[in-house]
Amino acid sequence: MKGSVISMSKETILESLLADIMSVSKRTVGSWKKNGKVKPLKDGCYSLSDLAHFPQVKAMMDSNWDEEQKIKPIKKYNSIELFAGAGGLAIGLEEAGFNAVALNEIDKNACVTLRKNRPNWNVLEGDIANINFTKYKDIDFLSGGFPCQAFSYAGNKLGFEDTRGTLFFEFARAIKEIKPKVFLGENVRGLLTHDNGKTLEAIKSVIQEIGYTLIEPRVLKAIFYRVPQKRERLFLVCIRNDLVKYNNFEWPEPFNKVLTVKDALKKGVLYNSNCPESQGQVYPERKKKILSMVPPGGCWVDLPDDIQREYMQKSYFMGGGKTGMARRLSYDSPSLTLTCAPAQKQTERCHPEDTRPLNIREYARIQTFPDEWEFMGSVSSQYKQIGNAVPVNLACAMGRKLIALLNNIENRIEVTTYENK
Repeated sequence: MKGSVISMSKETILESLLADIMSVSKRTVGSWKKNGKVKPLKDGCYSLSDLAHFPQVKAMMDSNWDEEQKIKPIKKYNSIELFAGAGGLAIGLEEAGFNAVALNEIDKNACVTLRKNRPNWNVLEGDIANINFTKYKDIDFLSGGFPCQAFSYAGNKLGFEDTRGTLFFEFARAIKEIKPKVFLGENVRGLLTHDNGKTLEAIKSVIQEIGYTLIEPRVLKAIFYRVPQKRERLFLVCIRNDLVKYNNFEWPEPFNKVLTVKDALKKGVLYNSNCPESQGQVYPERKKKILSMVPPGGCWVDLPDDIQREYMQKSYFMGGGKTGMARRLSYDSPSLTLTCAPAQKQTERCHPEDTRPLNIREYARIQTFPDEWEFMGSVSSQYKQIGNAVPVNLACAMGRKLIALLNNIENRIEVTTYENK
């Protein structure tokens, strides 16, 4: 492992990638340059070894990523997934070693996608509220990205029954009925602050009530886990109370490199061929002409002033960054977070070279879906299925550490002091 640390120390990165790693703007990196906090090389790039004083960079350089790839289940771990969508989380968990016993999803097209790619999967199509989970026995693991919804508050502390009518209630009901050893909840970062933090407090309270211990939730940035996209997801890992003494869970370590749009669309470390042709949306003629003026990595601020006014309309006078508008991606940086459509005015995702929205297969690659994973339904439905997914490689990185936890539970190895690593 230390060999890769040595090769990492010789690596250099662009200023834009340093900003991505540190979750700051390029302007902030510019001010760091002025005050000597960082020092670029003659070509303007940065040597990673010169940046090792930043914890994020040091974590990448010292990572045990290669060791984590070797984690395998010591027995068959049966799993159930709720709110499965088009399968991003499910594929990653499958790659990590889980055996999916059932997957629930309400969206018809997403269900067709799941069945098309995995005919052997037991896809339960329909409203989760209508499914009785009591028949599922000996389930080791349950996962699901329940939607973020506010609760109605009658008193200070919300109980399980108080959340009735929300999808989190159904998620919690499934856990009560199935009683898995471990479960994973996945959500948007905004859940941390949703309704001034009350939503998460209510969720924590219910988790405790139904007999589980919650590891302090953590936001994981996809760019650290072989995903060429600046996407963040909040993960909640919970262990059944009778098994907490075996809790050796650790969060996944970062990959030793940040991948970019080029890694997604061209042959290289992620895929062994260039991105295949596929369907996609197209721009109206005028919009195409305007976006043709935007350079790679640029947005509306790079347009001439008269075109800015035409394109932005009222937004032109509102101030603020709005850097998603008229945004063209760059091969040298990770993609911005993909949304449910690539050509929305506020969240434009224009191809780095061609003046067109990212197509279906490009969208899927940025979410690290395998090229052979086919999406079903209309083009707009396919974009939505991909945009809503958990990136496959992020799911796989989480999955391996959950397998390690279940292995420890299976081996009955007690952990005397647990730290939230």
